[in-house]
Amino acid sequence: MTNRLTAVIHREDDVYLAHCPELDVVSQGDTVELARENLREVVELFLECASDTEVTERLGGEFFVTHFEVTVG
Repeated sequence: MTNRLTAVIHREDDVYLAHCPELDVVSQGDTVELARENLREVVELFLECASDTEVTERLGGEFFVTHFEVTVG
């Protein structure tokens, strides 16, 4: 089974942190691509090891990624 999940990646100091909000799983890497690939591996391991109940509970919510503007001053 293939699931389409979200990866939110941001730079922190000299590494990139990758977060999958649907499962609340994180990883990191030296590049965006490596962070995303490491996240994919961590998610696959999580899905192999977690109980069906835990996976269902974590995947139960909806997540939306969008942009917005804010004015300062």
